[in-house]
Amino acid sequence: MGDGSRRISGLATLQDAGPEQIAFVANLSYLKSLNNTRAGAVLLHPEHASECPVDHLELDNPYLGYAHLSRLFDPFLARPTGGIHPTAVVAEDARLGVGVEIGPQAVVESGVELGDEVVIGPGCVVGVNSRIGARSRLHPNVTVCHGVTIGERAILHSNCVIGGDGFGFAHDGKRWHKIAQLGGVVLGDDVEVGSCSSIDRGALDDTIIGNDVKIDSQVQIAHNVHIGDHSALAGCVGIAGSTRVGSNCMLGGGVGLAGHLTICDGVQVTGMSLVTNSIHEPGVYSSGTGAMQNAQWRKNAVRFKQLDDIARRLAKLEKRNQEG
Repeated sequence: MGDGSRRISGLATLQDAGPEQIAFVANLSYLKSLNNTRAGAVLLHPEHASECPVDHLELDNPYLGYAHLSRLFDPFLARPTGGIHPTAVVAEDARLGVGVEIGPQAVVESGVELGDEVVIGPGCVVGVNSRIGARSRLHPNVTVCHGVTIGERAILHSNCVIGGDGFGFAHDGKRWHKIAQLGGVVLGDDVEVGSCSSIDRGALDDTIIGNDVKIDSQVQIAHNVHIGDHSALAGCVGIAGSTRVGSNCMLGGGVGLAGHLTICDGVQVTGMSLVTNSIHEPGVYSSGTGAMQNAQWRKNAVRFKQLDDIARRLAKLEKRNQEG
């Protein structure tokens, strides 16, 4: 509603936006700032339109509208200019699509296939026989190891490693012996991997990350893990080997999954939880205790050790009452 010819040049918060910027209201706690905003326009839900003193766009999901709009102002997402920097090293047999851009000091090894408009940032390495789908982008210093397949429109942030060796060793009673990791990694379409995250290659079969999976920074995904479509992993999640996570799952920050588990579709695990058993029913799961004053925590820690004895005594009392 308002002036359809108004020119917008950027995005900002309700508090800081100026006349040539657009803001949004996705959280009711920010409604108090709406009356005083100087924004040129605001994205908001229709139920709040009457409270808006400036031009506005009414959307059932303003936050989703903001997400789409934000991409118009991101210079990194602009169409690549194409071309190979003189300092890049590209194998003669690498196959490059139309409009591929390869930055300074990047290395593209033998047998690599890059789809149309792929961007390989400065200092990246793309290993032997890897494939990267159209319009995918690698930020500076990403390492894609040998035999990795990445789908279309993927975004890999700086210093992530895709396809490093999984943690595989055999012990002879005295020392460890390395197990060669012979599988690869397959990333689906529209996957995003945060900075300094690692996705290990499989020991025999591939590690598989489904379509539209979003992985935050400093996440560790071990060998032979499978993650279903549309799942999201927040920072510092760790998933041990051969665990399968379903589709549309969300793992909060610091969540740990033990190895060889199955997590069904539609599971949410809250932050800092440790999952040691498979989950077969969708829903929200948590573990651990919330922070409290140390004195109270120490008392509770003592009680934790007493729980087994208390349970046994309670069972005896219940049995006695039933018999009496």
